[in-house]
Amino acid sequence: MEGSSGCRIERDAGQRLSAFDLPKVELHVHLDGAIKPETILYFGKKRGIPLPGDTVEDLLQHISYTEPLTLTQFLEKFSFYMPAIAGDRDAVRRIAYEFVEMKAKEGVIYVEVRYSPHLLANCKVQPVPWDQEEGDLTPDEVVHLVNQGLQDGERDFNIKARSILCCMRHMPSWSLEVVELCKKYQNNTVVAIDLAGDELLLAETFPEHRKAYEEAERCGIHRTVHAGEVGSPSVIKEAINVLKTERIGHSYHVLEDPALYRELLSRKMHFETCPWSSILTGACDPDFRKHPVIQFMNDKANYSLNSDGPLILNSTIETDYKIAKQFLDFTEEEFKRVVSCRGMFCAKLRVGA
Repeated sequence: MEGSSGCRIERDAGQRLSAFDLPKVELHVHLDGAIKPETILYFGKKRGIPLPGDTVEDLLQHISYTEPLTLTQFLEKFSFYMPAIAGDRDAVRRIAYEFVEMKAKEGVIYVEVRYSPHLLANCKVQPVPWDQEEGDLTPDEVVHLVNQGLQDGERDFNIKARSILCCMRHMPSWSLEVVELCKKYQNNTVVAIDLAGDELLLAETFPEHRKAYEEAERCGIHRTVHAGEVGSPSVIKEAINVLKTERIGHSYHVLEDPALYRELLSRKMHFETCPWSSILTGACDPDFRKHPVIQFMNDKANYSLNSDGPLILNSTIETDYKIAKQFLDFTEEEFKRVVSCRGMFCAKLRVGA
């Protein structure tokens, strides 16, 4: 497959050759962006919910892509298939279990998967997402079901799986419940809170987000924020100063503010980078040779490589490591440094040197 800069990206097919045949860690991947297409088709048929295709190939033609779009266009893809999954107990538990299975096959030994409990619910959530009819699956039970799936996957596939619960920038009314769910399930896979969505909707404008993060900090819940993906460095400053985040999701545009970048380097702030996603969402220049990860690597920044939404991006975590190796001069030594993962929210586990 050709990358946007005209470089050929060697994709996984048939007998896979790993860019680095070593255990991997992944910290930024969305559960609802990492669902098996076969599972979407199964529940669409079972529940009588129309989908844009009735075979895996047809479905993927509508929900995945390989040439750059905007972040908004990327996010619109979820509406094609989430109605088949949201609001169904078996579906929610199954996608969590199969997620762990997929990650184990990719050589991942520790993963933190994030999701919005409200976007998988159809009860006690306003508005009910994905144009569903109101049902009886609450955000609280969603977290319980995801935890079950992750724990069953851990048992069967011998990897560690932890979860991060997402607040949504456009739905501040959900945020205080999100932090309460983090508190309730803090010792049951949940390790952190996140804020995702349109970065133009600043958290300072919505006090519910700030209050949720204040409560998370008070209760010892780890904090990450999507910031600097397509937004300006000011969004990153807000994440640091207002939300007291410990990690930054994506963070590419931090380089536009050298003083802020130097400050975050000195603080060893963790940057959750997603190289392939950053190209396909238009977050970064399509020329890989100009990618921010190169600067992060040269400066020995604290960062990780992640797949973000592999279903929609038609990828795996291996795609991102192959990009890093082929185009970003990513070495095995750098791989070992990155997967030692000073950014993990699970204090009981350390990987690598």
